[in-house]
Amino acid sequence: MANSKIPSRAAGTLKRTRIQMEKEELILEASLEVFSRHGYRGSTLDQIADTAGLSKPNVLYYFRNKDAIHRHLLDRILDNWLEPLRRIDPDGDPIAEIKSYIRRKLELARDYPRESRLFANEVLQGAPRLKEEFDELKQLVDEKVGIIRNWSQTGKLKKFDPYHLIFAIWATTQHYADFDAQVRAVLGQAGKGEGRFEDAARFLDLLFIDGLKSD
Repeated sequence: MANSKIPSRAAGTLKRTRIQMEKEELILEASLEVFSRHGYRGSTLDQIADTAGLSKPNVLYYFRNKDAIHRHLLDRILDNWLEPLRRIDPDGDPIAEIKSYIRRKLELARDYPRESRLFANEVLQGAPRLKEEFDELKQLVDEKVGIIRNWSQTGKLKKFDPYHLIFAIWATTQHYADFDAQVRAVLGQAGKGEGRFEDAARFLDLLFIDGLKSD
């Protein structure tokens, strides 16, 4: 999707070297850490450079400015976030498809908590750097809503508003990334391992799947 929309400076060279690619990933990893902790406004190129162990001019060789790094990360994150939604198969079993979607979203929350927090921070700020990407998001959601609505109309699922199903899945699964500290604090000892995600998956199956089955 969008990584090609905001190329790094080094990407403009005819042939990128292995070292250039490694440096770009180092900068992006450091930027993810900084942005997920401090948000866009609270983050600086100096912080990114320090976290990456590079000089500020070195960072600016690879990316033109802070905004270019942030947009690159957002594009990559949104592409990953949408992949589970893309995989909903209109020819699959409705319950199995929705159950798999919930599971994949929880796995993203488990494996990419910093990415989730960075994305959430951007949306809370009004998503000023995601206007174009949100057009693509809407098209994909509309497509999948049509699939789910058809399942309802043909009696494979109960009748409900598919948009709000998707919103509810986003809210409940991403909670385990965006509010991970709160989840672990409330769960205490039980929240220290990865078992909290398995417990969440079982509960969300009960919450969503049993309520969607047609009578």
